[in-house]
This record gives sequence, structure tokens and C-alpha cells, in this order.
Amino acid sequence: MVLEKIKKENDIKNLDASELPLLSSEIREFLIEKISISGGHLASNLGVVELTMALHLTFSFPEDKIIWDVGHQSYTHKILTGRLKNFNTLRKHGGMSGFPKKEESSCDAFGTGHSSTSISAGLGYVEARRILGQKNSVISVIGDGSLSGGMAYEALNNAAQATGNMIIVLNDNNMSISENVGGMSTYLGKLRTAEAYTGLKEGIEKTLSKIKYGDIVAGALRTTKKGIKQFLIPGMLFEEMGITYLGPIDGHNIEQLIKTFKEAKRLNSAVLVHVCTRKGRGFEPAERHPARFHGAEPFQIENGLPIHKCTKANYTDIFSTVMRKLGDRDDKVVAITAAMADGTGLKRFKNMFPDRFFDVGIAEQHAVTFAAGLAAAGLTPIFAVYSSFLQRAYDQILHDVCIQKLHVIFAIDRAGLVGSDGETHQGIFDLSYLASIPSMTVLAPKNKWELSDMVKFAVNYDAPIAVRYPRGEAYDGLKEFRAPIQCGKSEFIYEEGEIALFAVGSMVKTAVEVRQQLKDTGYNCSLINVRFVKPMDEALILELSKSHKLIVTMEENVRTGGFGVRVSDFVSQCGLNTKVLVVSLPDEYVEHGNVEILKREVGIDSVSIYKKVLAGFIGL
Repeated sequence: MVLEKIKKENDIKNLDASELPLLSSEIREFLIEKISISGGHLASNLGVVELTMALHLTFSFPEDKIIWDVGHQSYTHKILTGRLKNFNTLRKHGGMSGFPKKEESSCDAFGTGHSSTSISAGLGYVEARRILGQKNSVISVIGDGSLSGGMAYEALNNAAQATGNMIIVLNDNNMSISENVGGMSTYLGKLRTAEAYTGLKEGIEKTLSKIKYGDIVAGALRTTKKGIKQFLIPGMLFEEMGITYLGPIDGHNIEQLIKTFKEAKRLNSAVLVHVCTRKGRGFEPAERHPARFHGAEPFQIENGLPIHKCTKANYTDIFSTVMRKLGDRDDKVVAITAAMADGTGLKRFKNMFPDRFFDVGIAEQHAVTFAAGLAAAGLTPIFAVYSSFLQRAYDQILHDVCIQKLHVIFAIDRAGLVGSDGETHQGIFDLSYLASIPSMTVLAPKNKWELSDMVKFAVNYDAPIAVRYPRGEAYDGLKEFRAPIQCGKSEFIYEEGEIALFAVGSMVKTAVEVRQQLKDTGYNCSLINVRFVKPMDEALILELSKSHKLIVTMEENVRTGGFGVRVSDFVSQCGLNTKVLVVSLPDEYVEHGNVEILKREVGIDSVSIYKKVLAGFIGL
């Protein structure tokens, strides 16, 4: 196998040209085999095999710096930098990350996980190179989907001022997670299909190569900003911004890629290399369904079908059903996604109510202020978004929604620990940053029925409101407890004495287990479903402090700024004798791994909490 010759970075340069097609095939087979077992980002990685190989054949690592936007397409990069043997640990607790990490390899120049960041980081490297007197190359690889994010344009605006060479590789596969939308997608589509330009350009170069001094003339045509593409492709957005444009080129043609990258290296300025690739290339199910194989669960290689079929609905499924029903009942309800229609459960709403569905691309900041505009105009916007991505729009939530007290609904999926995607995707900060904002109301459901009730409550509310719910199978316990939702009021599940468990959302299921362990040990224990993280049910806390010696708060959120700290502060300010035990995540970034393993590691599983509560009560 050719793949076995790759032991460390730059080993690919020792291969014969005839071995490169074999290597690309072996990498694809390897990725399909490994990801079919572990799960992971398949389609995006299959699409950039040749692109990554060409980068490693052209540049030298770790001296040269490559920054992968988002980073979910970096598996081939990891293989070519000597991490092949670690792939059995991919996305497992204590194993190799599914994203670039500086701590993992010196060849990972910048840790990533969210989109639209690579050009900004690359510019930082470029200016540091100037100040430090270095000579290395800097390459930022960004997808066309990430170009829908505003931060990318802020960086492009500054790229023309870059000191020396900077290479921006635009990996254009016409996809983010869902299919791309917006003006940039349309513009790139025109570039991709500009056969008049590409055909004429190739024809001119072939003709010139046959005549005396033709190579010199062809070279001049390739490098001049006012070359033939200026006449044949109106606008030339990147060139007008002061960035030299090369392409579009076939992202699966290694020879052509290397030739273009060498050309790009010669320029003493910012240059954008437009590369066209096919997401999922080499695996038919992923080519047909690139969105489904963006973040794949373990699957059968022969047909691409998942190995573990989930028989129970997850929280996203429940939200999807509620949205469809709300769309039927209320023509003022509109839905917004940031390139995540499938992932957030809005696909059915999109299909049924296309005129009231908006995919703004990977642009969470815009999505929030766009929702504010819709609300100000009298509609009821619901922005469905992953917790870790919503944090990118904190200012817009505060400034554009909450100051004006606009009725925008935030449906926050993937709240809490999400597992294998790791620290960049754990939704463990939302309770803290949302509760810090005046005018914001924050709810968390205990089970699938309460999620439905809370979304309906949010639609009838008339202020900024967020409903946060976890990833995965929806809890179907405690069905008999379905008291009407009242603003700021918690729900009693069990009322006894001594110890009161205040559980937030996903932690109610865990609290049921903790309570049973305490009762088996001989302790009385009340269980309260918090429901409203903000406003907090202060009246209930005051009431229970009279009959309970210990209040235990339970949340899947970091400690600082979380629900438990706010309860503790309230009890202290009121001078109550009741003690408060805060059970939360530590103020740390939580690595990737199985969620149940992570819960044990950070001490929020039922056994760990039981021990903490017992020790806390005995110590009173």
C-alpha cells in the first residue's frame, strides 16, 4: 500500500507521480472504512483528498501554515502529517480530535471548529511573518459555504493590504451543510459555468505554447490583473477587492492544483485560488446525499445506511413536528436557519411553507438581527440554531433583540454536552450568556412533551424568549406531569422534605435517578423541574427554604453565570439558612468523547451527584 509510506509530514513528496492516484484512492477507502465505524465528517473529507495532497506536495509543514476553515475537512491533512495510526481513536474520549488542534500536532497551525475564521487567522500569520522576519507560506482554505459568513468578508476587505504573499484557497463544492444560498453562491455558480472564459483561456494558452515566445506571453496573461478574465467575467469581485483571482480549476486534478499553487506562491500579495470539488467524491451514497453524510453516524459501507437505527424520536424531531403544526395554525410564524435546515429540524417547515422559511447561510449574527426586523414588522420569527453557534451572535441578541424587547424566539438545539465534536461544539455556555441579558426569558424542557408545550408558549409570549434542549433521544418519562406553563414558575414533580433537587431541562431525568438513590438510602427528597432558568422562581425557593436543609441545583452548563450560582446568590442575599449545592459543569472546555463518559468525567452523572449530595447533606 502507498498509504503505508506516509509516516510523517512531507513524506508524500517522496512518492513517484504514478503513486499519487493510488494514494488518493487508498485515502478514500481508508476514510470510508474508519468513519463507517466511528462516525464523523465524511462527505467534506472525501471531497478534498486531492486538494489536500496537492497542498502537501507544494508546501512544507510545519514551516508553512495551513488554516482549515471549520476544520471538519482536515482528516486527509491529519493522515499526511503522520496521524494515520491514531484514526482508531478519532472523536473518542482521549483520542484524536475531528478538528485541527494545535496541541495535537505542530502541523495544525490554528484550532478551528466554527466557520468563516480562516482568512482572519491567516492574515494574523501573514503580519506576524513580516514582523518576525520569516519566509514561510500561509494558506487559508475556506469553503464556499463559509463565505456566507460576514467575518469572511471583513477579512477579505483587509486581505488586499496583506504584506507579502497570502494564499486563500476557495474550496467550492456548492455546499455548506445544507445547499448554499445567497448572492455569493449565485456568483460562484456563474464562475463555475463560465465555459466561454475557461474554454477561451485554455485555447489561447494552447495556441501560444506553439509559437515563439508564446510561453512568456501566456505567463503574462495569467498573472496580470487586467487579463482576459476581466473582459469575459463582469465584475470579478475578488479582483476588484484587490485580491488576485486564479481559477476556477478542477479540485480533483493534482497536477493542475500543484501548478496553480506554485503560481500563487510567486505573487507578493493576496491571491485567491478558486477550486471546484465534489463533496462526498468516491462514495456514491455521500455524493447523492452530501448533507446526510456531513456528520455521519456509523454506517454500512455497502449502502450507506446507518448501523444503529434510532427507534425513538429525538428532540429535533419533536421540534420539527411542532413547527409544522404551528405553521398550519399561524401564518405569522416564520422560521430562520443559518445553513442548518436539516440539522435543526426545519426541513418539513421549509417544504410546507417555503414563503415563510429563510436560510441565511452561515451567518448567525445576520440571522438574529434579521429576525429582529421580522419581529418589529409584526411577524413571529423562530430562529432554530445550535447552542455553540448562537454564541457567535451575542451582541445582536443583546443589542438588536433584547434592548427593543422584540418577540424573537430562539430554539436552541444541541444544548449541553454534545459529545464527539468536542470543545468547539459543546453547548455549555448558553444559560450563562443568555441569563446575563435583561429582557431575555430562558426555558428548558424536561421531556419531549414539555418541549412541544414550551415552543407553543414561546409563540404566544410577547418578548425575547429562548427554549434550549439537548441533542439526542428525547426523554419520554414523567409523562403524567404536564402542569400548564406559567411564566417564571417551576413545576413540582415530587414534594417531600430535607433535600430539594432543582433540575434544569435535561438534568431532570438524572435527578429522578438521584432522588431514587437518596430515598433508597433513607432520605426524603423533593424534585423540582425548574422550567424557567430566567426569570427564576424566587417565591418557590423562599418557600422550600423553610422545609429543606439543602437545595441542590443541577444543570448541564458551566458554573459561572449559570442557574445554580444565581440561586446561591439569591439565597445568600435573602439571608436564608438553607445551604445550596451547585452541580454544574466546571468552568473548562470539555473535550470530545461519548456523552455518558464525559458526564462521569465532569461529575454530573447520577452516581457522582448522589455522592456529592450525600456528602453535602451529612456535612450540614
